[in-house]
Amino acid sequence: MPLWWLFLLALHLSAGVHLTGAAVSDSFRECSQFFYMGTVPTGIRGGSLKRICQRYGNTPRYATLYDASRRLAVFSAYTFKKTDGRSRMDTPWMYEPQLASADENGNMRTLPPSDDTDPLIEESQALLADYTDAVEYERGTLNPDQHQSDSPDKASTYTLTNVAPLVVDFLEGPWSAYTHTVRRRLNNFCLGPAYLVTGVTVSGLSIRRRKDTRLAVPKHVWSAYCCPRYDRNSPYEVRFMFPTYAAYGLNQRGQAVLEVPLKTLESLLKNQTDMEADLALFYRDCVSENTANKKK
Repeated sequence: MPLWWLFLLALHLSAGVHLTGAAVSDSFRECSQFFYMGTVPTGIRGGSLKRICQRYGNTPRYATLYDASRRLAVFSAYTFKKTDGRSRMDTPWMYEPQLASADENGNMRTLPPSDDTDPLIEESQALLADYTDAVEYERGTLNPDQHQSDSPDKASTYTLTNVAPLVVDFLEGPWSAYTHTVRRRLNNFCLGPAYLVTGVTVSGLSIRRRKDTRLAVPKHVWSAYCCPRYDRNSPYEVRFMFPTYAAYGLNQRGQAVLEVPLKTLESLLKNQTDMEADLALFYRDCVSENTANKKK
């Protein structure tokens, strides 16, 4: 075989490997299917934002905007799968190799033992050890496994790049109840794909380990869904929450989760320090396909 042909073949293969393994990049091109109309939310800023196509088993599962400087998931965007709401048990927590080194492939990987953690991993993202002494906080997944149905999709939610430190009482109480409310609503009345974006705003508080500031603590937790095709015969108390609705809550003990129209949530977020005035979570605020079909 001619040497020039081998050279071209090597170039082709290396390009192919790069494309299939590119999980952290300057865009969400590889996982645009998790955004309504392929359009990424606008107007969210941060110190060192990384766009992660969360890959598990060589398949993109959802998208996360990750602030590496604060070691915090800013938002995760995913498509809802109809589910009974059961959690996957005994799933090991994982990390994103490409945040530590661009030479790594794009699949999330099980965290090594804490005494065998590469310094590059520790510097680039959160670790389980960061939560050991932070007893007030727990790992809150922005894309929860209760909103996914098959085993690989559920497993992929257990990565620390899909996590924000939430106050335990708030996470296990009001936020968990809201997550299940949305699951039942979309299970029963959404007739097509539903797109969700769940994120946080920052508070200025942080979690320290030893003498190091490790994790930013969220001020708010928020979420919004877009279901363009839904049951027109659903009860009124549900129907007005389609095609889109939203919610938010203060990440504090004793706080409630408030369900609000999308525009109300966006107005709240625009007043936060990590948001811009042009913030928009969904393309054209999520257009109802029911209305479009009715006009025809």
